[in-house]
Amino acid sequence: MRRQSESLLLLPLLPIFLIGMFPMLLIGLLGFAGLALFGVLLICVGLSSGLEAHADFNRNVIVGGHARGTERATQASDMHAATRLALRLEAAGVGVIVAAVLGFLYLG
Repeated sequence: MRRQSESLLLLPLLPIFLIGMFPMLLIGLLGFAGLALFGVLLICVGLSSGLEAHADFNRNVIVGGHARGTERATQASDMHAATRLALRLEAAGVGVIVAAVLGFLYLG
């Protein structure tokens, strides 16, 4: 039997490393300003996610017309779940910005 290389085990982890490299470089090179910029990006993702959830719900209501109560409840539940996730992302972004400002004031 031929033995496979252990480096092939790391190949599936390469995309995760490449995606995670940007925020780490941003924070490392820019310091607290990079951390604050990362928080702003989190807030932007949260806002776009919330707006997309509302747009999908409105599109279903307008295009689908009058849906049954169960379908409408399912669509509303999906919208509320996406909105809650968006609010958590926005809160995390605000927390990161506060941490950056406090770190700058305390250590800078």
